[in-house]
Amino acid sequence: MNNKYQTNVPLVDFRAQYGSIEKEIDAAVKEVLQGGQYILGPAVREFENQVAAYCGVSFAIGVASGSDALILALKALNIGPDDEVITTPFTFVATAHAILHCGAKPVFVDIDPDTFNINPELIRSAITGRSRAIIPVHLFGHPADMDPVMELARAHNLYVIEDAAQAFGAMYKGKKVGAIGHAGCFSFFPTKNLGCYGDGGMVVTDLPEVAERIDTLRRQGCKEKYKAEILGYNSRLDAIQAAILKVKLKYVDEWNENRRNIARNYNARLRNHVQVPVEAPYAYHVYHQYTIRTKSRDKITHALREKGIESAVYYPLSIHLQPAYKRLFDSQMELPESEKAQREALSLPIFPELPNEVQENICSTIIGNIEQT
Repeated sequence: MNNKYQTNVPLVDFRAQYGSIEKEIDAAVKEVLQGGQYILGPAVREFENQVAAYCGVSFAIGVASGSDALILALKALNIGPDDEVITTPFTFVATAHAILHCGAKPVFVDIDPDTFNINPELIRSAITGRSRAIIPVHLFGHPADMDPVMELARAHNLYVIEDAAQAFGAMYKGKKVGAIGHAGCFSFFPTKNLGCYGDGGMVVTDLPEVAERIDTLRRQGCKEKYKAEILGYNSRLDAIQAAILKVKLKYVDEWNENRRNIARNYNARLRNHVQVPVEAPYAYHVYHQYTIRTKSRDKITHALREKGIESAVYYPLSIHLQPAYKRLFDSQMELPESEKAQREALSLPIFPELPNEVQENICSTIIGNIEQT
């Protein structure tokens, strides 16, 4: 086995990726430091233009994090108190937090058990007179089924904000995620397929009024310095992170293909032993996480840990069961598919540099322990 991973196999190896592009990253950071403009500025504008072109949209606005991207997108669409926003309970809490931070109410719709994404067939019954938007999440890098979501949105005059935090480069019917709804939100947290070395996020859109409002919101509500037009935020992507992301953007498609190849290897070895991830006919999956389903999760997790192999449970408690949300909402929501997924989902190591022999060791460990059950 690769000596580097003999005693520890991480979920993601930041150092391996940095080592492959070290000279480019160092040069990009040095250029920013020597230039002396560290917040917004040329590096951020260049990266925004590159992401807009990559996604096939008119505008990309860099912000401080993926969470801020969601909040500012909601704010830019004037979603606030007394409004309802339909979303999934099986995702990171930031998705629902963003809705609450705007004063609106999240309305949870259960998931498709195959893709872990919001089930479009269940959205219609969740729409009320207070519904203003839908936030589908492209979870683990697999696109949500967007056509029925967009059809419902058009029929009921709703906005669609794509939470594409885990899915940079993923495609739905050949179109990049984030570019399908009224706005798309990305996170550049270090673990993401396109990740910086800190926090960072972005909103993409084809709507000029939304882009302008987000640009104003991220600057404390100022279009001109020291003149606040609206109540805003300090949420700007810094130049060093943008410079790092510009370098990485050149490689993200190659890295995503490497992830897909690893997923194929995992699938071939594991499909007869656990429920492996699906890739729907409409989807180009980028495998931010490679997530299996198994009733033997605890046993597999223990066996992997014994060999120094990391795994992770995303997400052990659906949002509607989180303490903060149980206090906020009186009704007892029943979302059986989300609750079943929280008991069965297990994510395995996946990063572009993961060697074949390490992949085989992971698969052999899983298969050997299931066969002993």
